[in-house]
Amino acid sequence: MSYRDGKLSSGRWFNLTLIEQMANIGSEVIRAISWKKKRDEEYSRIAFERALELLDLTIADPRHRHRLKEICRAREVLCDYFIGDNEYKSTNEQWEKYFYTFNLAARKDY
Repeated sequence: MSYRDGKLSSGRWFNLTLIEQMANIGSEVIRAISWKKKRDEEYSRIAFERALELLDLTIADPRHRHRLKEICRAREVLCDYFIGDNEYKSTNEQWEKYFYTFNLAARKDY
């Protein structure tokens, strides 16, 4: 798989903690939601694809083998929400709350 940001896939991403990785993924998801609310499907799609790219990098991180169930489920439900039929009945607010906790945890030491 080719990634838009070669620096991330070549190792920089794997130096981040899981919480930092999820916070960065969340930033892209929140961006996708924001563009979706503004009815800009193109920018929303780009941000969502970037979130998927980061999720795939996180899934590929060997440190997270024992956490793959939740990470893969988050990917599945995000895909359902953004490009599927939203069978899981996700909402913008649920995704914002889910990822906000990672942002708070990642910033607690700053």
